[in-house]
Amino acid sequence: MNERIREILNWYDSDNPGTKTNLARMLNHGRLGGSGKMVILPVDQGFEHGPARSFAPNPAGYNPLYHFELAIEAGCNAYAAPLGFLEAGAARYAGEIPLILKLNNHDLLFDEKDPSPAVTASVRDALRLGCAAIGYTIYPGSAEWRTMYEKLRAIAEEAKSAGLAVVVWAYPRGSGLSKAGETAVDVVAYAAHIAAEMGAHIIKVKLPTDHIEQPEAQKAYQKYDIPISTLADRVRHVVQSAFDGRRIVIFSGGAKKEDDEAVYNEIRAIRDGGGFGSIIGRNSFQRPRPAALKLLDTIMRIYAGEIQ
Repeated sequence: MNERIREILNWYDSDNPGTKTNLARMLNHGRLGGSGKMVILPVDQGFEHGPARSFAPNPAGYNPLYHFELAIEAGCNAYAAPLGFLEAGAARYAGEIPLILKLNNHDLLFDEKDPSPAVTASVRDALRLGCAAIGYTIYPGSAEWRTMYEKLRAIAEEAKSAGLAVVVWAYPRGSGLSKAGETAVDVVAYAAHIAAEMGAHIIKVKLPTDHIEQPEAQKAYQKYDIPISTLADRVRHVVQSAFDGRRIVIFSGGAKKEDDEAVYNEIRAIRDGGGFGSIIGRNSFQRPRPAALKLLDTIMRIYAGEIQ
């Protein structure tokens, strides 16, 4: 194990050897293994957005095994999915890639201003499937925040006691925020900090815009002249908000972009801002497999510093 990975693991002093081993499994796996950077394939979109919206652009994606194979062939650090998708392939691909079981999920069949995901799997399921980590979504800004935070506290405690790492999807959403506020730099930074305070080892957030949602936060950004004019500046601020960069913060790829260069420019900004990597789903699996592999290869080469 190299010094960079040892440094990162040392940020998690309170964790037991099992949890730190599973963090190391993900950090040392794949094309970026040992670099301190991560590219994770998440495929929870079928549950979250619906199968046609998720997989019709590339029908091979209806098959759960396709995503295992894509993540393995691309050299991702880990593959994350809900219970059913992991159960479909965990035995066949055992030991080939670290797995993250998404323990809660939310669907779009009921329109609600304040979403609250349902717990759809257990820590016991994660252990049975040989996972390295569990994943859990919180929606800061939702009126259901208290319930979500309390459930996360209990699940994270159970996961850590079992030696699993905890990955938190911190996605601001709900009646407490405007639509623009969901990706406002102050709100995304706040969400990352909340996830860190909740004990997350790895924090997943969306890329922040230069919008500032909270009037009191606006005063602080102006008074202390916090740089947010470029995407790299904003990434740097979000990472700083997660314990001064002592928690792994990775950024969502968002909806599929037709322009590959737009994706690469975001990756450069994450790299230049000190982000730890990407969790990139629709922008990869909604492309035909050769195009997805090319995209992921280029992303990893950008993070590795092989191309600018």
